[in-house]
Amino acid sequence: MAWMWKKKSVIATSLIVAVSLFVVVVNYAEKPYVLLQPVFGETFSSHWVFSRQPHKTFKPHPGYISIPKQEPLKLNCDVCSVVSSSGQMLGRQAGAEIDQASCVWRMNNAPTKGFERDVGRRTTLRVVSHTSVPLLLQRQQYFFGQNNDTVYVIWGPLRNMRKDGKGIVYNMLRQVMDSYPQARIYVTTEERMNYCDRVFKEETGKDRIQSGSYLSTGWFTLILAMDMCKEIRVYGMINDTYCRTEGYKKVPYHYYEAGSRDECAEYLLHESAPYGGHRFITEKSVFAKWAKTHAIKFLHPVWLVS
Repeated sequence: MAWMWKKKSVIATSLIVAVSLFVVVVNYAEKPYVLLQPVFGETFSSHWVFSRQPHKTFKPHPGYISIPKQEPLKLNCDVCSVVSSSGQMLGRQAGAEIDQASCVWRMNNAPTKGFERDVGRRTTLRVVSHTSVPLLLQRQQYFFGQNNDTVYVIWGPLRNMRKDGKGIVYNMLRQVMDSYPQARIYVTTEERMNYCDRVFKEETGKDRIQSGSYLSTGWFTLILAMDMCKEIRVYGMINDTYCRTEGYKKVPYHYYEAGSRDECAEYLLHESAPYGGHRFITEKSVFAKWAKTHAIKFLHPVWLVS
């Protein structure tokens, strides 16, 4: 009789140990990336996050669908450096600071090569306008080559992004995937595009189409970043009053286009255009409003958000 009780005790102890080990393993596997940082005392790169963390720890973003598998984007970041394409980046020497973030975001075809000291080297995610896709295709190896693990999010209207063979931009991206099957390319859904329009109307009181406006890549970038990033640090973006401030710094519209049109001249032209203009200044006033309720900081130049 004693040996039976001893056997039961051994079995019970074994079950308790097994369950305890299972709980430890599950908890470790599901710990978010940000909680691992204090243990190791350093900031890991986005490549580490992708390669080591299970997919289930990433919140899916159904408004962005992969080509060609039609799967939702899965990426979450702790701190995001969002790098503007503005000439304000020139001479800032912010590259090292930018690259320290867990994710580094860029826009359209803005390069890093030759500008590393000011804008950094890393690119985790790149938000691209449908109108800028041809510029990426001019340097396909640079943007989509084997050593590039950047996530591309392409936004554009349904007429260009439709999947029935009539979407000219979507067709371009399918050809890219044929040449570079490892590329990570996502496109906005029609529902997401409509959502971004609704946000513009709610924030400004103006219908985007009726007001003759085109949303900027910065608009789509900030909306996605607020979904995906715990903290956002925006580099090189001017606020809505900058261009009307006496003695403002004149810089090229893009940091990689020396001698090109002046940034403020471009902003003021678009803001007053009766049709087809990006309302850059209006958008910046909305961004300042968002910064009051979200963890958004604007650097180089610094915004004072009250």
